[in-house]
Amino acid sequence: MSETKENRTGWQFVKFLLVGGIGCVIQLVVVNVLYYLMRGWTAPLPAVLSGIFSETTMGSGNSNWGYVVPFFTSNLVANTYQYIQNKKTTFKVEAPKWCFVVYLVVLVILIFVVTWVQGVLNNFFINSGSAFLIKLAPTLAVLFAGAVYTLTLFPLEKFVLFRKR
Repeated sequence: MSETKENRTGWQFVKFLLVGGIGCVIQLVVVNVLYYLMRGWTAPLPAVLSGIFSETTMGSGNSNWGYVVPFFTSNLVANTYQYIQNKKTTFKVEAPKWCFVVYLVVLVILIFVVTWVQGVLNNFFINSGSAFLIKLAPTLAVLFAGAVYTLTLFPLEKFVLFRKR
């Protein structure tokens, strides 16, 4: 019995989510470790970044390297792992090197946008007054980011980068 295109896409999405789940664990560990290790790194961001990651948006004391680096780094590490794993196991293709370059460009743009959104969400949870939400703020922000990445990166990988040629 031959597999239909819809069934293959559905199964690839399930595998993409499973790989994303592993990436999520990697990201959660990295963001939380770095977030707590770098909280004292209060060096201000350069002007171009401080305009995006302002204290108004990110919360008081969060417009600095010790706040932004953990979110950016955890996204980069987790999504690079996911790219490699999805190429090998989910889509089973040999993609040319330019695909990884395109992926990295899209990923860096996406990371900046999602890091900003994570900061907004993290600030919201910290200011909620709930001790529970305050402790889980970075984790909840990362989980939201995972949904954004899934909705962006699955179509990019499936239909553009890892498309059967």
